[in-house]
Amino acid sequence: MSSSNDPPKQISKGIKFLFGGTAGMGATVFVQPLDLVKNRMQLSGAGGGKAQYNSSFHALTTILKNEGITGIYSGLSAGLLRQATYTTTRLGIYTSLFEMFSKDGQPPNFLTKALIGVTAGGIGAFVGTPAEVALIRMTADGRLPLEQQRGYTSVFNALSRIVSEEGVLALWRGCIPTVGRAMVVNAAQLASYSQAKQILTNTGYFHEGLFLHFVASMISGLITTTASMPVDIAKTRIQNMKMIDGKPEYKGAGDVLLQVVRKEGFFSLWKGFLPYYFRLGPHTVLTFIFLEQMNKTYKKFVLKDTSSGGGL
Repeated sequence: MSSSNDPPKQISKGIKFLFGGTAGMGATVFVQPLDLVKNRMQLSGAGGGKAQYNSSFHALTTILKNEGITGIYSGLSAGLLRQATYTTTRLGIYTSLFEMFSKDGQPPNFLTKALIGVTAGGIGAFVGTPAEVALIRMTADGRLPLEQQRGYTSVFNALSRIVSEEGVLALWRGCIPTVGRAMVVNAAQLASYSQAKQILTNTGYFHEGLFLHFVASMISGLITTTASMPVDIAKTRIQNMKMIDGKPEYKGAGDVLLQVVRKEGFFSLWKGFLPYYFRLGPHTVLTFIFLEQMNKTYKKFVLKDTSSGGGL
């Protein structure tokens, strides 16, 4: 029989990993169309050609007109697999390390949060890169003429064809910028979310609950979008590139950034800012809301602990 002085039971690491991936997958169902628009915008004008879309709204309406309502969910299976691999790993590692570095009930300082975020993001991105490659290609396909489309029917079809047609290492194409982007995203997103939540709570105007999670997530999403977009556009173009006369279209992430700035202008590094933010912001909001609520429910009904919030 446990006494009232016993420390509260903690959520196991396995459950943390499961909840992290489930929260990310749930959020992806809602924001996949925005991810599609963001990827199309980042590929628009690639190689110095004429941009296909004038704005995010133009991209969305064009996709709806040409590909139908189901077209805006192109690549959903890859998006779900990405969350099942990448988000499961990064949030599982982040929440575990966050707990490890919390002392006497106090959360770690901002620098520690950022370092934890970088570590979790980098590892998660490496695990999730194959699904990321499939997602980029599946969302990009509809912008091409029919004869140039890859025509993947699902994420598993994409992965198997990439291996058979290009070799297993092609699954990790763009891994370095993917890991780099994830490290930036997680340092900014996870640390700024925890920090924003802490600062908002200290003002006395916010209390543990959905509204606090929403405001902290939107602040986190804005910071993360601004910091990570240049790396994200490099990642997107590398993972979608084809071989031209036996040579890759880009030599690396640095080459992508140089070509974008030279041919499309400096601010093209933030091309697709609005769909990226409106995708990342709500995805951040929904992921953390789902995660916090799952943690809170598990603590309440399984661990019989009603003394704390969701745990981030």
